[in-house]
Amino acid sequence: MQPHAKVAAMAGAILLLACALRLAGSTPAQGHGTAFLPGSRTYLCYVDGHAADGRILPANPACRNALRIGGEEPFYDWFAVVRTDGQGRTRGFIPDGALCGAGLDKFAGFDVPREDWPVTHLTAGARIDLRPGNRVAHPGWFSLYVSKDGYRPSKTLTWNDMETEPFYSAPGPPGATLPARKTGRHVIYSVWTRSSSHETFYGCSDVLFDGGSGEVTGVGSPCRSVDQGDGLRQAAKRELLLGIDRSEGFKHLVGGPGLDRRGD
Repeated sequence: MQPHAKVAAMAGAILLLACALRLAGSTPAQGHGTAFLPGSRTYLCYVDGHAADGRILPANPACRNALRIGGEEPFYDWFAVVRTDGQGRTRGFIPDGALCGAGLDKFAGFDVPREDWPVTHLTAGARIDLRPGNRVAHPGWFSLYVSKDGYRPSKTLTWNDMETEPFYSAPGPPGATLPARKTGRHVIYSVWTRSSSHETFYGCSDVLFDGGSGEVTGVGSPCRSVDQGDGLRQAAKRELLLGIDRSEGFKHLVGGPGLDRRGD
């Protein structure tokens, strides 16, 4: 396996960022369940900017700014926010102001404090299933953190903005409960540490606790809620929810309603 493909295959760092979440009790659809993606900044900016000809042409202003800072490579490598020396470390290792890019210059454009990053709309206290791609079979430890009340996306994200303890921490899926009594804008921070190496993957997901079921706003791709059989819906599902990276290393498939690009 080539190194690029190997990194992608390990991309459980995107467990929240590029994994399917299913509300408990949802009615299954097409055998996969009602699912949604609280996508990471890197992933949703990739979705926003990935043009039909392969170029990166973001419509979202925050994503355009990230492109100006770091170029196209971090968009194509959205799954590779990884520290080979991470060893599961967080505070004191990943610097304040660099949480979303894991302290890597390559992803520094995704650490810029802005209010217009793509956002996933969620419901506080909802039970979710975490389902990584079936190629991510490496054992490891998954932890999910959420920002404290009063978080402001226009300010530099620091560890003091994050709750000290993860709301989910386990050797792997299947399930977790989103934090209760959260409202408004927040960041969910994912940390996945491989047990067979020091590699640790990190990522930020910008979310809005407003009673949503995974609707994504601020993404320029055609993600309107339309009939299951509509070709546009199928294309949107494939781009936003299939999550196939260029090395074929990380995949997941979900289905059902819930893709609604609000504001259209």
